[in-house]
Amino acid sequence: MNRRAILLVLATTASMWLHQHAHAQARELQMGIIATESSANLKTAWQPLIDDLQKATGLKVTAFFAPDYAGVIEAMRFNKVQLAWMGNKSGMEAVDRANGEVFGKVVSLDGTQGYWSLMIVHKDSPLKSLDDVLKQRTSLTLGMGDTNSTSGTLVPGFYAWAANKVDPVRDFKRSARANHESNILAVANKQVDVATVASDTFDRVKAKLPEKAAELREVWRSPLIPSDPLLYRKDLDEVTKQKLRNFFFTYGSKDAREKEVMKTLTWSAFVKSDNQQLTPIRQLELAKERSKVEADTALPADERAKKLKDIDQRLAELAQQIALAK
Repeated sequence: MNRRAILLVLATTASMWLHQHAHAQARELQMGIIATESSANLKTAWQPLIDDLQKATGLKVTAFFAPDYAGVIEAMRFNKVQLAWMGNKSGMEAVDRANGEVFGKVVSLDGTQGYWSLMIVHKDSPLKSLDDVLKQRTSLTLGMGDTNSTSGTLVPGFYAWAANKVDPVRDFKRSARANHESNILAVANKQVDVATVASDTFDRVKAKLPEKAAELREVWRSPLIPSDPLLYRKDLDEVTKQKLRNFFFTYGSKDAREKEVMKTLTWSAFVKSDNQQLTPIRQLELAKERSKVEADTALPADERAKKLKDIDQRLAELAQQIALAK
């Protein structure tokens, strides 16, 4: 066989291999679910949907519950997780460093495509507002979310703390991090004075433990946060991606049992989305970074000016993206 024939055989073989793999379908998926509550509670809420996902797609789907948000991000990074429900901040981290891609988002029971960060206190607390919390912070204990939590850390960090030049770690009597449910129960049990939590988790606690929720009072609410995203790995095959989109975008639309499953999750539907929904979160992250640079007196003036210029340029680019998307 001459060289040209050998090359032709090799090219044909390679083409067949690429064709087969391009059309290969995943047989198993692991779905990462961020730790907003205890793993036992999350499993109870999510398992019926995961069972339905398996039946509808023919895929073997298992749930992955990490003790913190970073565990799900890292699992996606190393392809241990191919599908995930995350918050926007953790979703941004997954897109930037774990090959993630936003394809959908949740819709609240009332039809809102978003949720809020809440600051809650015990109903007997003398604290009535954010201003009260700020004034008395040196004598208060604070419950915060995971470092990658949008509603537990990033959003209150910008709108409540940075806007008032407060460091929640340094300026309170004591601060601690936990998942949303744990923080809600800690306030109800008077173990901490105030906590930042997600409104949708608060709604689930209201439904599940109304006697605990009755012990709580809201003193601050953030601007609306985009709904939690659904992500899959970008390198997942297109056939599997389509199966997932077909399942999620129709789930709970007609079937009464599916609607009950969604109600337990405090959602009414899943709708299409993309990475653009993370843009407001990127703006918050950059604004937080800008505040830190501006306040860093140890930085030489020229270096500070250079960093601020770079941040302002990135903020302008994000603002332009939002304007073009409208």
